[in-house]
Amino acid sequence: MFEHRNIRLLYLKIYRKTKDFLLSAKSREFFVFLFFFVVAAGFWLLQTLNNDYETEFSIPVRLRNVPDDVVLISEPAPEVRVRVKDKGTVLLNYMLGKSFFPLTLDFDEYEGSENNHVRVNSSQYRKMITVQLNASTTLLSMKPDTLEYYYSTGASKKVPVALQGRVSAGLQYYLPDTVFTPDSVWVYASSDVLDTITKAYTQPVVLEDISDTLRRQIVLAARRGMKFVPASVDLMLPVDIYTEKTVEVPLQGVNFPADKALRVFPSKIQITFQIGLSRFRKVTADDFHLYVSYEELLNLGADKYTVKLRRYPEGVSHVRFNPEQVDFLIEQITDNESY
Repeated sequence: MFEHRNIRLLYLKIYRKTKDFLLSAKSREFFVFLFFFVVAAGFWLLQTLNNDYETEFSIPVRLRNVPDDVVLISEPAPEVRVRVKDKGTVLLNYMLGKSFFPLTLDFDEYEGSENNHVRVNSSQYRKMITVQLNASTTLLSMKPDTLEYYYSTGASKKVPVALQGRVSAGLQYYLPDTVFTPDSVWVYASSDVLDTITKAYTQPVVLEDISDTLRRQIVLAARRGMKFVPASVDLMLPVDIYTEKTVEVPLQGVNFPADKALRVFPSKIQITFQIGLSRFRKVTADDFHLYVSYEELLNLGADKYTVKLRRYPEGVSHVRFNPEQVDFLIEQITDNESY
């Protein structure tokens, strides 16, 4: 590391060399050359800018005086790309200094358009552009050459939101629900289009191997000539982990005559299933129904019955029985047993 004394000596040395150079004859020759070089470059630039060139710039588009009861289904293009030709000095002023006023379309002028579809040709807004240009500037082209938009005046209805795409949970996890906020939205369109819309589908979504609750803002997939309000919704995919549970459920007979009774061996079946951890305590044996009809047993032609689960709660999967088959007996009830 340099000491303070060495740094001071180095500074003085550089200072003396710089001073000697600036006061020398070579220095004066260098600055004279630099001056004439700058002057020549300036004349060359002026000469170059005096030629004709083409350039392109954008002018924003605005729609004003839209009534409160009118909903824009599709808005006009946000800007118009304008290509012009003029001297380089004029074009440089456009690019560096001049700011253009937006092309303002008055909604009241086009409200009576057919089918609530407005088309404004370039000839109708060309003057709005030319008045902002220098007299020497030539307007070559405008893109787009037509500004158009759709609007609705009250034709609307509320439809539920639906997921479009594929979502799946990771191993040992599952998705108990798909939650949208809000779960329904207003759709605005012409009457004939409105009749064909039953749901508001999201943009395609692919979410796989989800292992934790996921939240996303999803844009709704609106087609041309329609609009959803709001245009996006919040999606929540709650994730739960699978666990296993076993309950004992009796096998019951239904539609038996008054003098007949069903005897089953064993009388209760162990049902093992997978359920989300959050619902483990809520699902009980009472939520499962095992029953067999008298007619089914008569037509069985055997003394063993294969257990079938007739009803079970939502969210239950991978159901297993122990035993899978039971012995049964249709017993005749005497008059004394019936009292």
